[in-house]
Amino acid sequence: MPYVDLPTNYDDYASLWYITNSPTGTVGGFDCAKATVVLLHPLLLDSAWLSAQFEDPRLSNSYNLIAFDARHAGQTMSQLSGKQDGWTDAADLAFALETLCLPAVHVWACESFATTSALRFAAIFPEMCLSVTLLTAPGDPDGSLYNINELVQSWCYAQELDTIEHTFMNVVTALCGQDVNLDLEDDLIAHLEVHYPPFKRTVVSHLGCLIASHERVPKDLLGAIKQPVLIIHGDSNEIFSPECAYRMQEELVNAKDGASIFFVKGAQGYLSVVPENASIANRVFASFLARQPPMRSDPLPSQSARMHDAMNRLAAIVGDPDICNREPSSPMAFSCVPSAVVHRRAQIFARAAEGHRSAFSPLSPSGRPVRRYSERVQNQWFDVDRYGMSHAAQSPENHLRLLTMNERFEALSRKLADELPVARARRSVPRVPSQAFERMATRTGLTSRVANTASLAARALQRLPI
Repeated sequence: MPYVDLPTNYDDYASLWYITNSPTGTVGGFDCAKATVVLLHPLLLDSAWLSAQFEDPRLSNSYNLIAFDARHAGQTMSQLSGKQDGWTDAADLAFALETLCLPAVHVWACESFATTSALRFAAIFPEMCLSVTLLTAPGDPDGSLYNINELVQSWCYAQELDTIEHTFMNVVTALCGQDVNLDLEDDLIAHLEVHYPPFKRTVVSHLGCLIASHERVPKDLLGAIKQPVLIIHGDSNEIFSPECAYRMQEELVNAKDGASIFFVKGAQGYLSVVPENASIANRVFASFLARQPPMRSDPLPSQSARMHDAMNRLAAIVGDPDICNREPSSPMAFSCVPSAVVHRRAQIFARAAEGHRSAFSPLSPSGRPVRRYSERVQNQWFDVDRYGMSHAAQSPENHLRLLTMNERFEALSRKLADELPVARARRSVPRVPSQAFERMATRTGLTSRVANTASLAARALQRLPI
């Protein structure tokens, strides 16, 4: 199977799963005449969600494509470590490429963790990086992901299916926006239920720690990047506003020919996953690669001095000379997490591990989700539409949401068929004067019946005790 084992110490272990577009499914089937592109998947997803790029002939026919599952994602096997940060993720990529004897590559990074890792990779491993393409420029979050502690708490300790689905819906809405396609929303929530259920809350708490410690990319790091940089950003992104892209462009002062920005109109997050946005991003990326010098992918033997040089660059960027004395024998040697934070994370992992095997599972005995999110029975007041409005369970709009497109069309056709004859009949009935109606009612005995009813009501009231 296509795994690559990273060199690790006694307190760490990682075996990264990867996929390629080669006929053999491994790097051994790469065409040496083509350049290689590494694709880094978005947060909470894995390499399987990069199918829009692997199936696009503008990319797959012209370049060797390879994608790794990050730690604690997809089929990668790794050990929890409080030392993990953006620098260790960049080192993971460098060690994997060196183990596979791959030459310098173009890097395509999607969202959050992947983008910060790609920038760090380009800064301390410049000889291994030809260019960097960022889908959504990282920056200071605008707070749209809610309170991370509250989110992780409801995620890890959910006791029922409605609660965990509501939590996942909030995550998907924050990352993809309010107008996410219903089918895509179902697929994303099903993916979270399978890979990050409450009984895997140690991993969820680890990801929560990484998100909570997210920091803005320092200027010294951006100034060390000299490769061509392309930023593809959604102009309606609610977490990282367009100002983040403009600010990063200004701070990439040494990028070759200056950093380029392309805004996808009406797009928010997860540009590589939303189909209509992914096609636009692929086109822009293919045009960007076409402007770069042609490169080959001949196997390159490992170089022992490369990791030492990267450690020296890391020490210069973070301003810590003691880092130069470290032995770069594993990715965790590149960690810049303070020891107090590492200890605190270990305590969080230990607390999350208590009773995790008996935690709630949103999966059926077959290991699949019990239902699709759109098929749920909406009987809670916190069920909201895409505009944030809450509805009761019996509202017609909620029931129509559960119908397929054919059923919606048939329901609409029946509704129109029932309403049109009534409307025509109303227009065809002549207006009766009020005086004529009163004479007709009196002649038919309506007045006597009303009087009799009133007298009966009066006698009933007289019998009531006072």
